Amino acid sequence: MANGESIRRRRECMDCGYRFTSYERIEEKPFMVIKRDGRRQPFDAEKLAKGIERALEKRPVSTVTIEQLVTELENEAYLRGKNSREISTTELGEIVLQKLNELDKVAYIRFASVYKHFDNLEEFIEEVKYAGGTK
Repeated sequence: MANGESIRRRRECMDCGYRFTSYERIEEKPFMVIKRDGRRQPFDAEKLAKGIERALEKRPVSTVTIEQLVTELENEAYLRGKNSREISTTELGEIVLQKLNELDKVAYIRFASVYKHFDNLEEFIEEVKYAGGTK
């Protein structure tokens, strides 16, 4: 998390020797997401990760890269909403779209097609042109 609010630990299973990383986070007031209809709900990094993973499914992007992307997105959300402890789904979605457009154009289009709720084919085509840099 941003500002060193988590502790990274390398661990090892004593039975099988498998090594893994765990993160311990300081819990404060919950960081909230403001939905389009005005409702607020706690920020859910797992939900964010699932959306990113779905967009990148069967794409040539490593698991490590996906984990780094999710961490970057989470940090960016916390930084942008640092003072108010909240971020809108619109702002969060735009951050995700920007990062995906830099990483993988197909994943960008997949995410945008769900996030932007296109009303017609022309809107979808315009988004594809934008992702390709021709808008």
